[in-house]
Amino acid sequence: MNYFRKFIFLWVLFFCFALSVFSVDENIVKIEASVSPQRLARGQEGKLVLKLTLQEGISISPQPSFIIEISPGEEISFSKNVYTANDLGIKISKENGEEYLDLKEPLEMLFQVRLEAKQGNHRLEGKIKYFACSKEEKWCLKNSTKFSAAYYTRNTTFKKKKGSNPI
Repeated sequence: MNYFRKFIFLWVLFFCFALSVFSVDENIVKIEASVSPQRLARGQEGKLVLKLTLQEGISISPQPSFIIEISPGEEISFSKNVYTANDLGIKISKENGEEYLDLKEPLEMLFQVRLEAKQGNHRLEGKIKYFACSKEEKWCLKNSTKFSAAYYTRNTTFKKKKGSNPI
């Protein structure tokens, strides 16, 4: 009977350890997403702004890929729904022979509100797929983090001023 208790104890201990190891990706990348401006008229241009915060000691590798997938919904349209680091002009830095993406600056993607957009509150959703690495702990992990941002569409149509340049 004593052997059985030890066996159960060791399995519980192993399970707890395994959970702590595999939960390492919980807060690797935090994303603060916003839409600017937050109140938009039909036909108006706006931008999605993503501010990324990396966990201490973590870097994002440019390879195999850094991809932002956007599910804009029916109210707005982007020029494309998938963006790469190259599309966004993200700089690649090098330290000790290792390349990583410089994500200090916010990422911005332009969109336009559709003319048939319904008035009201809406949510733009997406996710970022990335390859995170820790030099200190000597591991790399392919992962993704979801984001969302709220915005409001008005019942009016945006009128461009004569002679103004589009965004």
